[in-house]
Amino acid sequence: MKTRQLGTTDLFLTEIGFGAWAIGGGNWAFGWGPQNNAEAIAAIRRSIELGVNWIDTAAIYGLGHSEELVAQAVKGHRKEVIIATKCSMIWDERGVISNSLYADSVRRECIASLRRLNTDYIDLYQIHWPSDDERIEEGWETILRLMEEGKIRHGGVSNFTINHIERAQMVHPVSSLQPPYSMLDRGIEKELLPYCQEKGIGIIAYSPMQNGLLTGKFDIANVAESDWRHRSPHFQEPALSASLKFIEEIRPIAEKYNKTVAQLAIAWVLRHEVVTSAIVGARRPSQIEETVGGAEWALDEDDIKTIDELLKKRLDAIKKKTK
Repeated sequence: MKTRQLGTTDLFLTEIGFGAWAIGGGNWAFGWGPQNNAEAIAAIRRSIELGVNWIDTAAIYGLGHSEELVAQAVKGHRKEVIIATKCSMIWDERGVISNSLYADSVRRECIASLRRLNTDYIDLYQIHWPSDDERIEEGWETILRLMEEGKIRHGGVSNFTINHIERAQMVHPVSSLQPPYSMLDRGIEKELLPYCQEKGIGIIAYSPMQNGLLTGKFDIANVAESDWRHRSPHFQEPALSASLKFIEEIRPIAEKYNKTVAQLAIAWVLRHEVVTSAIVGARRPSQIEETVGGAEWALDEDDIKTIDELLKKRLDAIKKKTK
């Protein structure tokens, strides 16, 4: 699989990265329902067999469980795989989540992630959310110290605004930004994409399939009661029906390329050269076997234009129903 350089770093990521959010299971506030651990490990290993060279996880995913599964999956292959994880979201003994960028907290999180991942270093360590706003500089300074100690190779951020990035840049250059980006969530296009391109900051886009909605197979009836998506506006009316109609309208475009809707959604995200990679979640091997087909092909400009028109039509339909 083709790779793209992450910003100005020495990391070259495959156009698709394995997203390990969903495999964390359903025992926490943002879980995706029950998960079979053996299938999760098999999915990661299958992604590596298919050429994917990096995995994105976070301490908070399954309250540490996702990182532990990643460690099991890459055992014996650690040097072949780039591992990215995140800090700033912490939990107590009851599983209650809070946010902290205190220096000692970030350091504790890093040490704990190293232990769960069974590794001596983390290739890309990211601040998950800028929710502890007043301590962004403190947290980022700690990541710099951990880099100097060899525990981290590169530091990145996730869900940051330009203002947050610039504050971090005053301490140390930011290697990457991980924002949400999909056909249905285009918030980064106006300012963040051009800003990161100008500053040489790599973008690794999460949720290119909008949490499963853009797979072309989504059925709300199959979503577990404990799945966090029940609380997401994307999965509520009138947005849900409008999105499902849009998916059927773009299906012929995918079929023209002998691709699936999921592969189309991923290729659409990767059309921007500033996007280094798309993070694709998978809970079993068959899912990653399909979605790796979203890499290494390009949409015609006419089809991109048609998708833009259909997206506008979707938004107009949502606005009409919410009046």
